[in-house]
Amino acid sequence: MFTSFLLLIFKCYKRSWLNFDSSKTTKISAMKTTYITLSLSAILLLGIYSCKKGEVASTDLEAYATTDSASAIVSDSISSVAEMKVKDKQFIKTADVNMEVKDVYNATIAIEKSVQELGGFVTNSNLQSNVVSENTYNTSNEKAMLVKKYQTENRMQVRIPTEKLGELLTAINTNKLFLNSRSINAEDVTANIKYSELEGKRNQKTSENISKLKTNKDKVTLDDENMSEGNLQKLSSMNMTDDLKYSTIDIYIKEPQLRIAEIAVTNTTSIDNKYKYNFIYDAKDGFVYGFYLIQRIIVGLINVWPLLLIAAAILYFLRKRKISKPEYPKNPE
Repeated sequence: MFTSFLLLIFKCYKRSWLNFDSSKTTKISAMKTTYITLSLSAILLLGIYSCKKGEVASTDLEAYATTDSASAIVSDSISSVAEMKVKDKQFIKTADVNMEVKDVYNATIAIEKSVQELGGFVTNSNLQSNVVSENTYNTSNEKAMLVKKYQTENRMQVRIPTEKLGELLTAINTNKLFLNSRSINAEDVTANIKYSELEGKRNQKTSENISKLKTNKDKVTLDDENMSEGNLQKLSSMNMTDDLKYSTIDIYIKEPQLRIAEIAVTNTTSIDNKYKYNFIYDAKDGFVYGFYLIQRIIVGLINVWPLLLIAAAILYFLRKRKISKPEYPKNPE
């Protein structure tokens, strides 16, 4: 654009030069005038071009800053570990979240709904209320108020498709009042997968070698042991495949403040006092108890009659011996 403008000025200068008189003085004066005009125009154009360039550079910088800011927001909302993908690498991803929420029950429902929408499932959910204190206050002779102070918490374990792990963590984060901790682990199991494949081939080769042996007791034992080892290897491979497909998240949520529950109950103290003492019934019960006590004593004596008979015989012989024993007079000194 700047070059085109200079060419345009040069053409004008050429035309004016041709139209001037052939006088040398006139031509020199015209050249000076044209040169001054050309210089002023070039300076003016250069200043305008510099301003425009500065504006463009400022706009690009603002756009870059906006893009960088948006990128920073994305990286903050979704963990890089949760979204990490490396060529020729396999990762088993797990996460642990510990946070405080306004309402544990509503947060639990929201998390379970998000898990279901993302194609996952809940393997454990243990919602409970821990009672801090419990007191009963009588409000009348018949009524009372039970006041409980408690704190609600929930321990959950969910499985989510690995590619949806970041989305679920973001959804869980929207329920928090305060995040105590969040840990994400990506275990590289690429070598384990290769080792599992090699073990499967080895097991198959061993099975082929055993089949070539003569049939006897040792062959049956070897084949059984090899088959058992192969089944364990298949089970391990299935578990690893499942862990690669679904990530496990352990979630602990609780309410930061105590809740208070007021429950209307019956005044048991007044009822206890009402029926605690009854003289007529207690007196009657006392006579009946005394009568049965006498019966139990008599029955008890009857049960030990041999002992009573032996004791009576011993007492009789002792008294008889004492009576039959002679008494000798004392010798006077």
